Amino acid sequence: MKGQSSFRSNPEQKGLRPLFLSLQGARKEMAEISAGLVKELRELTGLGMMECKKALSESGGDLKKAEELLRIKSGAKANKAASRVAAEGVIGAWLSPDAKAGSLVELNCETDFVARNEDFLAFARSLAETVATRDPGPAEEDRRQKLVQKIGENITIRRFKRLQAKGKLALYVHAGAKIGVLVDYDGADDVGKDVAMHIAFARPAYLSKSEIPQAVVADERRIQEARAKESGKPAEIVAKMVEGSLNKFLGERTLLGQPFIKDDKQTVEKMLASRKAKLNGYAFLVVGEGIEKAQPTH
Repeated sequence: MKGQSSFRSNPEQKGLRPLFLSLQGARKEMAEISAGLVKELRELTGLGMMECKKALSESGGDLKKAEELLRIKSGAKANKAASRVAAEGVIGAWLSPDAKAGSLVELNCETDFVARNEDFLAFARSLAETVATRDPGPAEEDRRQKLVQKIGENITIRRFKRLQAKGKLALYVHAGAKIGVLVDYDGADDVGKDVAMHIAFARPAYLSKSEIPQAVVADERRIQEARAKESGKPAEIVAKMVEGSLNKFLGERTLLGQPFIKDDKQTVEKMLASRKAKLNGYAFLVVGEGIEKAQPTH
């Protein structure tokens, strides 16, 4: 009887290849997985780089199969995406020629196939320009209904954001129009782009610590105090531990306090200061974030 092998080998070859050859093949196969695909899977699952790279290698580079593989292997931890990948669609984006006004709109559909449909994409672009000055109205609803009839899927205008610049706006659309970012800033053009890319990656909940609700701060302080007391250290040491942990928590949730993605040795705030730039505000949308996929209505 012929022995079964997990290696790709010549059908006429019997037995297993030497171990060092199989390891070389595995390394080569993993190297062929693009960094962008690994990053996308990490964003979907919240898992580490090597875990994601291995899953992509085992699934032949198929993102959905790799995510399913991680869910099977890692259980609930790998299903971080469950709350935000519930809907397909795109982020429509618009920026005025003078970079003083901009808008983002989330347009949802049922399948990724329709999310790439040119009529669907054109509607998203048109909506973004419309919501820069007014809310969607009867004309947009009429167009939406006609598109539903033409395409055959449920299509919804979920939400939108508009921004009027105090300085000037930078627009960044990432990951096949799944994330859209607007940044209001003063400074060189590359600063706006860098901050927008950082936001797309880090998705900060607040601009600065002063924007974080006091209830959130109080809850975190209680948690850190309880942890610090368990250390059994003197009260003055415990107090310092609490403040240090609290400041780290708050910093990670604010754009200005986060480590800058291009240089994690400095925060976004320090990066802006070093480049003599100022951040006035920002807005971003992520397709399907926090919603469940709509079930077909019969």
